Formats: sequence, structure tokens, C-alpha cells
Amino acid sequence: MGGDDSEASETIRDESKTAEENPTGLNRKMSDGSLCATEDEDDDEERKIELGPQCTLKEQLEKDKDDESLRRWKEQLLGSVDLNAVGDVESLEAEVKIMSLAIKSPGRADIVLAIPENGKPRGLWFTLKEGSKYHLQFTFQVSNNIVSGLKYTNTVWKTGVKVDSTKEMLGTFSPQGEPYTHEMPEETTPSGMFARGTYSAKSKFVDDDNKCYLEINYTFDIRRDWH
Repeated sequence: MGGDDSEASETIRDESKTAEENPTGLNRKMSDGSLCATEDEDDDEERKIELGPQCTLKEQLEKDKDDESLRRWKEQLLGSVDLNAVGDVESLEAEVKIMSLAIKSPGRADIVLAIPENGKPRGLWFTLKEGSKYHLQFTFQVSNNIVSGLKYTNTVWKTGVKVDSTKEMLGTFSPQGEPYTHEMPEETTPSGMFARGTYSAKSKFVDDDNKCYLEINYTFDIRRDWH
């Protein structure tokens, strides 16, 4: 899994250089209520467009009832919405609650991470084994209104140097009684002497309006084994 230390050293140097040249991290093995900034906020602001006036979920369902094509489109987007089970349907603001976050690796029990209210886990949040394959899975609840362009961002630093940055577009979701589950693509942790150690990271869940539903600042380790 690891190779010798000199090869690992070259790999980590190459990965660090790639992270600096390609901060989106889209081609990397490793892997943004209040308004909050993201790593790519400047680019996002330049691309931001006006989406028009907001509507409550109740207004969305009641307007243009005679337009058959629009009615079918809303049924496809919203499904069978139970207005009594999705929160405040007269609110303009969607609510997204991240309910659980888990690390899944083949042949191992899932590592289920507790999400503190303040978004700041105490101490080391989790440990990953070097050279291991894993993916993240998170469950979230949408209520009140439609959330548009929900995305997940994650930035990782080691000794103050950014080594990885990821952005995953999750999509647009209507409110419903049952939670949604999303699995991230499989990733592989780096290995070798220079890869092992403690990392700091910041994860965010934000929408098209840059509304931040959760920000987590945490630390994790990469070690020879899971413990």
C-alpha cells in the first residue's frame, strides 16, 4: 500500500503541487441560517445569476393550475408533497438539516460521526488508514421550501498548507417527510511516511444563494491503521 519513503515523498510533493495548481480538486484522489464564505466564493459570485422572486411552497403548488405542462413539471420536481409534513409551507426560506455523516470502507463497519450543534467537534474527529478506499455518506432533511443547487465543499490543510479541495454538487431538492441520502465518489487516502499525520479541514453545505446550512471545522489523522 505504501511503497518506499522516497517514492511516497515524491508522491506527496506532486499532490501538493497539483492542489496548488488545481484548487478545485476535481481530479484528485482525496478528497461550502446565515451567509458564509467558501473557498471559491469569488468565482461563485461572478457566476451568480438573478433567479427572480422567491415563492413559498404553497404558492408554487397553487399557481398556474391550468397549465398542464407546468403542472407535470411541478409533479416531477415536488412529487407527492404532504403539506402537513414538510414544515412551514408559507416560508420563503428552505431549511436543510444535516442529520448524519458516515465514512464507509469495504470490509469495515461504518464510522458514524456525531455532528455537534456548533460545528466544531472536540479533539480528533476520526482516523483514516493510509492507502485505504472509502467514501462519505450523509443524510439530510429538507423542509419548508425547495432548496436549489445544494452543494458540499471540503478543504484540507496539513501544517498550514492546503493539500486538497473538493466541491460536489448535490442538486435541487423539494421538502419531504423522509430524509435524503447522498454518497460521495470513492476516494483513496495517500500512503507513506509523508502522508501520515494530522490534518485540519473545513466542510460546508451551501445552496445557490450561498446560504450555509452547516459548517464543520475539524481535525483527522492518517495512520498505518484505523486506530
